[in-house]
Amino acid sequence: MTQIRTATRRFGLSKSKITAFEQCPKKLWLATHRPELAEQDDGAEARFATGNAVGEIACALHPDGVMVDPPSLSEALAKTSSLISEGHPGPIFEATFEHDGVLVRVDVLERLDSGGWSAAEVKSSGRVKDYHRGDLATQVWVMREAGINLQRAAIRHIDTSFVLSREGDYAGLFTDADLLADLEDAIATRPSLVAEARATLSGDEPQREMGDHCGAPFSCEFTAYCGRDLPQGPEWPVTLLPYGGGRRWLERGVEDLLDLAETDLNDRHARILAATRDGIPFHDAAGARKVMAGWGWPRAWLDFETVAPAIPRWVGTRPFQQIPFQFSLHLERRGGRMTHHEFLSCDGSDPRRACAEALVSNIPEGATIIAYNAAFERSVLRELAASFPDLSSRLEAMAEATVDLLPVARNHWYHRDQRGSWSIKAVLPTIAAELDYGVLEVKDGGDAQAAWFEAADPACDPLRREALEEALKAYCARDTWAMVAVARALAGS
Repeated sequence: MTQIRTATRRFGLSKSKITAFEQCPKKLWLATHRPELAEQDDGAEARFATGNAVGEIACALHPDGVMVDPPSLSEALAKTSSLISEGHPGPIFEATFEHDGVLVRVDVLERLDSGGWSAAEVKSSGRVKDYHRGDLATQVWVMREAGINLQRAAIRHIDTSFVLSREGDYAGLFTDADLLADLEDAIATRPSLVAEARATLSGDEPQREMGDHCGAPFSCEFTAYCGRDLPQGPEWPVTLLPYGGGRRWLERGVEDLLDLAETDLNDRHARILAATRDGIPFHDAAGARKVMAGWGWPRAWLDFETVAPAIPRWVGTRPFQQIPFQFSLHLERRGGRMTHHEFLSCDGSDPRRACAEALVSNIPEGATIIAYNAAFERSVLRELAASFPDLSSRLEAMAEATVDLLPVARNHWYHRDQRGSWSIKAVLPTIAAELDYGVLEVKDGGDAQAAWFEAADPACDPLRREALEEALKAYCARDTWAMVAVARALAGS
């Protein structure tokens, strides 16, 4: 029997704390000593829920497994030791180990025929990410030091090619990337890394300048705190230049956009500088009209709202597939007559067929479909076409007939208040300030997804679901009417 070694040290560090230290020592110190300063982003709760759901499925795929879930960590260590020493065939979920004050809980620990063990860290992503390697290295180091004969260590991530073929059957959802051989160098750094982390925690708050590490691999919850005393930068920083255009100027020591000359810049950046400096928007109405004159009639101003669950909910869908649950359509006839049509499904059933049928019913053959950042709408239409062969010819024709308003705005309009962005929510206030998203309950795509998940939950109160549906309709209709307003302003009409 394998005998594992346990220790009586105080548990000061964990895998997640070491990951925080690798991102930034100050982040670890603040999370430990000043956690009240953290400001969680809006998506944290949803990511946590997804991670839990993925973990539950990973366990459910091994019905003979046993969960280590006693109320205290010392009991978890003891239970893990007992299961291993008594020859439990595995798998063991949340197997708990400790070495040198570092405690890890292994998502799935499986016994191999050779007598050794295989560990898997379950992730809700569709690929191995760099920080996953550090997570796994910490686990391997602790398990080896605890006496585990570890012969395989993998990141168990979602296989994006998986297609749900039967409701509730997730066999094949995961794929393993065995990284044990690749991690030896990282494993060897764990003792010194742990010593550095412990020294950091025992000292005063570390000093570190803010930089790219504040957002990678995670957005740091202490960014506002760390930036509170930074000197205020220029009103118009060079970082407003899009596509990373400001970085090379920062490297040369130039921070203020207004310190540049138009002759230093390409045409688009020069327009941004001129509009920012003079306060006069750049507007090429003739150029915008020329582009849009080539768009046929009728014109279907279209916007989708989608969800992309990591775990496929409906038969025939893949992980992270964009599933349209809503669209808004402003249908404009030659001469200006406008009608509004919409589709929304919040009952939790597969919305794709009903959405596809509503598109075919409401968009006339031969219509020009107009979207903002149209690659997304085209991809949704083509996914629907692939799913429903009887509707595919109409849906594929719609995808082919889709044109993009975004490059028209990008090439023919810039107001300094856009601050380097041509997202519709940046452009719209400079053209039609009365169409304010701020007054809506659902203000952006993230809000829309959160509203759908809440409404589709069977436990959602019917009155709350009705309110969410109305909020979603108002938001999506605002998106398509915003396109109409922007296009008319661009054309000077």
